[in-house]
Amino acid sequence: MTTWTVADDAQLAADAAGRAAGVAVRTITAVPDLAAVAGLLGAIWQRADSPPLSTELLRALATAGSYVAGAYDGDDLVGACVGFFAEPAAGSLHSHIAGVSGAVRGRSVGFALKVHQRAWALARGVGEITWTYDPLVARNAWFNTGKLGAAAVAYLPDHYGGMQDALNAGDETDRLLVRWDLAAPQVVAACRGGAPGAAVPPGAAVALGCSPDGAPVPGRTDAPVLLVAVPRDVEALRRTDPALAARWRSAVRSVLHPVLADGGRITGFDRAGRYVLHQRGAEHTTGERQPWS
Repeated sequence: MTTWTVADDAQLAADAAGRAAGVAVRTITAVPDLAAVAGLLGAIWQRADSPPLSTELLRALATAGSYVAGAYDGDDLVGACVGFFAEPAAGSLHSHIAGVSGAVRGRSVGFALKVHQRAWALARGVGEITWTYDPLVARNAWFNTGKLGAAAVAYLPDHYGGMQDALNAGDETDRLLVRWDLAAPQVVAACRGGAPGAAVPPGAAVALGCSPDGAPVPGRTDAPVLLVAVPRDVEALRRTDPALAARWRSAVRSVLHPVLADGGRITGFDRAGRYVLHQRGAEHTTGERQPWS
């Protein structure tokens, strides 16, 4: 009798996510295909002359058995995701970079890539994937902690140092470290297309709000659960008002960093554009399950 496993369920979810996005996601090993990945990542990060990952490095990662995958719309590469393994004791894959062409934004191609990556990892006995993202980018906060059901567990100030690509230049590279427990109930639900919502408990305090003109407004930090706003579009703000973008960086860091370092946790990101941040010892309840697009 065949035993159904979480890896089998993950593969079904990955197949469904690919169909819903209208793409085929597959791992990549051939040099021409790896060169296309390097070119796509260079275009997304606006570094055509110096892409984030070279063809040679991608070839080495693929040869070593790490994760290099692309999302294809017919013959066209429209998304890519690359990860490598952590130390053996961690039993973890670190997802270093993922990007989707602007031509297919809104089709959930990024979701299809991540759900494929989860299935690939589980099939190899890996139970966790980690990655980092800029805590000021609202759409990524929603995607990671809402749509994927991942947990943001640590704040890393200026994690990469100065970066010269068009998306990060001129700002410090603060990052949130995400851990994705691949067999956790909320992750299983998320990858099937539904996940717990970001519950905002009664009595939650606004630790950082947003003024009518788009500036950060400090609030209370003495409640068990805090709400921490981020700008609606920090990437546009960096172009139009870099000083205000820097103020947001400092304000968000001043709340998230000490609470997470003290053992607090982020339990979601609400539709108002705020992190739901539980201080250490605060009770954590989840909202009702609801469908995500």
